[in-house]
Amino acid sequence: MQAKVAIDLALDRLFTYEVPEALTKKLAVGQLLSVPFGHRTARGFVLELHDDEKTEYRLKRVSSIIDEVPFFSPALLELVKKIAAYSASPLESVLRAALPASVLKKNARARELYYVEAVSGAKPVSLTARQRWLYDQIVRLGGGWMSRLCAELKTTAATVKELSGKGLVTVELRAKRRDPLRAGRILPTRALELNGEQASALAAIMDGSSRSPVLLRGITGSGKTEVYLQAIARILEEGRGAIVMVPEISLTPQTVQRFAGRFGGRVAVLHSALSDGERYDEWHRIRSGEARVVVGPRSAVFAPVSDLGLIVVDEEHEGCYKQEECPRYHARDVAVLRGAIEGARVVLGSATPSLESWMNVKRGKYRLSRMDSRAGAGTLPHISIVEMRDGAIYSKELLEAVALRLDRGEQTVLFLNRRGYSRSVSCACGFTLCCPQCDVPYTYHKADSCLRCHICGKWEMVPRSCPECAAKAFSYEGIGTQRAEAALKKCFPRASILRMDADSTSRKRSHDDILGAFRRREADILLGTQMIAKGLDFPNVTLVGVLNADSSLNMADFRAEERTFQLLSQVSGRAGRSELPGEVFIQTRDGGARAIRFAARGNFEEFAESELAGRKECFLPPFCHLAAITVRSKDPLLAENWAVMYAKSLMAYAGTVKGLTVGEAVPGALAKADGWYRWQIVLRSGANSAILGAWRWISAERPPPGAVRAVIDIDAMNLV
Repeated sequence: MQAKVAIDLALDRLFTYEVPEALTKKLAVGQLLSVPFGHRTARGFVLELHDDEKTEYRLKRVSSIIDEVPFFSPALLELVKKIAAYSASPLESVLRAALPASVLKKNARARELYYVEAVSGAKPVSLTARQRWLYDQIVRLGGGWMSRLCAELKTTAATVKELSGKGLVTVELRAKRRDPLRAGRILPTRALELNGEQASALAAIMDGSSRSPVLLRGITGSGKTEVYLQAIARILEEGRGAIVMVPEISLTPQTVQRFAGRFGGRVAVLHSALSDGERYDEWHRIRSGEARVVVGPRSAVFAPVSDLGLIVVDEEHEGCYKQEECPRYHARDVAVLRGAIEGARVVLGSATPSLESWMNVKRGKYRLSRMDSRAGAGTLPHISIVEMRDGAIYSKELLEAVALRLDRGEQTVLFLNRRGYSRSVSCACGFTLCCPQCDVPYTYHKADSCLRCHICGKWEMVPRSCPECAAKAFSYEGIGTQRAEAALKKCFPRASILRMDADSTSRKRSHDDILGAFRRREADILLGTQMIAKGLDFPNVTLVGVLNADSSLNMADFRAEERTFQLLSQVSGRAGRSELPGEVFIQTRDGGARAIRFAARGNFEEFAESELAGRKECFLPPFCHLAAITVRSKDPLLAENWAVMYAKSLMAYAGTVKGLTVGEAVPGALAKADGWYRWQIVLRSGANSAILGAWRWISAERPPPGAVRAVIDIDAMNLV
């Protein structure tokens, strides 16, 4: 027997090994093996097994099977292969993306601790009074972990082991799960009675006559999560499993609590904020079948759920479902593909669907289910647009509205999608302090009085004087969450304010701590970036303020208006989700902007039709496939020359391929990042195969030198 193995190196090819006779009955596709590779031992996954074939060279033999339980099912391997082919990614990179790194660490293992248990029917023996009391307590408690018993009973491990020596208790090593939910309080919940729209949505999801994905377009507060919960309950009754995907880690704690409250220990969570040990244990609980419901961000789409019955992609329009590093997959599309491979139902939920999903409904690829009313007593908030002309952080109207909520004991959410204190620091001579690695202005962070680059992470202290003219005074331009918080404290010194951004949530479980405190009404105002804009449900929030709403419209990306509309609609939906009426103030310098006007009216379909008309005229997604080739080098001339040469060569190639359009090489919107100069070429075609063909051709004909990197992003979501 021979095995084709994907080695843990991005070589994008399989290597054939001979299988020793002793391993032939044990070997299975998807297992992790140890194999010789060059002058060292490597690890790799079995992707194919076949009978011996004659070769011109002598095959090396598989050394050992690291884990007899396959890491990948045949369905997951099929998914991995299709992702690699579609995204032009090395197969090994997709295999690595599909597994938490902690699972593949060579020293990764379950945590084992000593467990104490009373021996049933133990014979009477001579004991001291202390030993007799200790034994009685262990019997009363039903045993337990050694460390916990010693702490609770104020004893030592040696004393407990004396009881073991007398045959009264057993002390043995057992696997102890590292539970990511241990610090939270999970309250059991029951299924709620569905209203008419919710019941119709559930029926559409469970409709056995069609397995095409369901786009659940439900306005904010319409009760989509309860529909998901009841759909999963039915899937579990069928003996199948489910995956629930959320776009942000900040949403995971609240979402997990809702699902764990309904399904208890059958829920597992996977996300990057877990410790390595927690991720290891959660992944193995899923693989063993102990956990049947998985909640997490985009990587959860690869969770090893056996007999998968349902995949839910909540807030399916969110850009963070797209992986921006190799392999550059879109988790929403992977979910649809996995559902087709495994015969699982797929639900894409959003109040503001992506235009790609909306077009798939219009083309008949997806089924549409609408939920146009808020569940329960909630009503849509009243939205006002406030024109800002004087450079102030807060308008008079918004401050008065905040003061009113403070008097009433109600809560406020303020949204500003820029962290830090000031977005730039400059001198009167015109010099701006910039990151030397990225050529972008530093952001000033007042909390630690330093300048930070939000691209590469480099930081430095503010200089004593201007490097150009030696002046000692700098001006701090722009508004970040730190500056907005400082101004808010001056306006409302007695108010309790929480700030939630990447700086305030760097500590483990900080997302859950901040949101938990706000939910318990320990704060009056929550100020934050886009991590507070979606999916959060706070009944006491009656006011939402959006600061600098038009900042996202200035991005050099054709999706800027769509993203602005979605973001404003989502953050507005945080207000008025219970009996209390809600109000939203959108502060902007351009109240006439189309995305802002449509968001204020809350009319998704009208916005979608307007935006789609422009996209069709310009041959932009979803009317075509769009890919971005990025050429980068530490040498600016090398980057430019190779990009220009690539563009000219591809234009000539496109002359032989119908429907393929190649743009000229241009500097990236972010022309330098982390020391790399970046140029970009955009390719468009009605068929992704044409783009892949062009990429394979240029990669073979013009392989770049070591000092140049060229990568392609198929179905690119971010051209910045």
